[in-house]
Amino acid sequence: MSDHPVLHVKGRVLTGPDDVRDELWVVDGRISYDPPVGARDVRGVEGWALPGLVDAHCHVGLGAHGPVEPDVAEKQALTDRDAGALLLRDAGSPSDTRWVDDRQDLPKIIRAGRHIARTRRYLRGYAHEIEPDDLVAYVAREARRGDGWVKLVGDWIDREAGDLAPSWPREAAEAAIAEAHRLGARVTAHCFAENSLRDLVESGIDCVEHATGLTDDLIPLFAERGVAIVPTLVNIATFPDLAAGGEGRFPRWAAHMRRLHARRYDTVRHAHDAGIPVFVGTDAGGTLPHGLVAAEVAELVTAGIPPLTALSAASWGAREWLGRPGLAEGAPADLVVYEADPREDVRVLAAPRRVVLNGTVVG
Repeated sequence: MSDHPVLHVKGRVLTGPDDVRDELWVVDGRISYDPPVGARDVRGVEGWALPGLVDAHCHVGLGAHGPVEPDVAEKQALTDRDAGALLLRDAGSPSDTRWVDDRQDLPKIIRAGRHIARTRRYLRGYAHEIEPDDLVAYVAREARRGDGWVKLVGDWIDREAGDLAPSWPREAAEAAIAEAHRLGARVTAHCFAENSLRDLVESGIDCVEHATGLTDDLIPLFAERGVAIVPTLVNIATFPDLAAGGEGRFPRWAAHMRRLHARRYDTVRHAHDAGIPVFVGTDAGGTLPHGLVAAEVAELVTAGIPPLTALSAASWGAREWLGRPGLAEGAPADLVVYEADPREDVRVLAAPRRVVLNGTVVG
């Protein structure tokens, strides 16, 4: 045993939705359910312990106008950490954040590389902006640079049409998704509109971000193919303001955005009821602040998802989906401790009592 202090977490340890243990120990940064022998320095933490929360859609290193300096990216990651989000799926960033991997005090990041968008069809400074003939090559590039994910921009406003429109012809999407899968990466896509979804799902996509255009006729297709969604409801809440800002130039688009916003909760609830996997993501970075994971869980509950399911979408279930351990024997000790049972009231998540990352109490 090393000279590092042993952490004794006692009270209620939620290793799964229905699996509750009385205690665990952290020895050399890893979880143990066997009391350590001969430990000289044992420190206690009491409360309700969960695996470190997951924000499955955020952007570390991204600001309103593109990449940010490392000190700003560090503050973003620290904000997520202090909110209890210890595993982040970075759904597109132009910044190189590999340096975060060397920091034991910062959340673990699963990267999707940089967004891949159609030319002049996304936010300036965020994405590779390319044409369909180059999509396969860019997907291969980002699949090699990322951590098992690639991020497409599936639709965006078409200025000539004055409304949302798909970014990619179906044949280009099919070839690109097949190439990502060949390289061992999963593919997700930003999609607001209805008319971008069928081609992407039938082309083999693994996940859709936002998915505000998910309609009753598309829900069975998503369910049959097992395509997950990450609704980012805290971001969808901004649609009315976006619509107001663009209404003068693009009234059709503005009306469309308002309709998508108005039915957002029904969309998510119907998806869940049909068996579509739903996970928690905030879209932090860019224009939204970090540290919103608890607010997003609460939004899922407001949409009608059962509290325990919403909690799993940010903890046990999300970690399993991303292939990362929870509170398993020998796993890295990444956990959050709360005053009360978050299964009874997810609002508890907004006030972590202790945050433990790599076995160290960091908050």
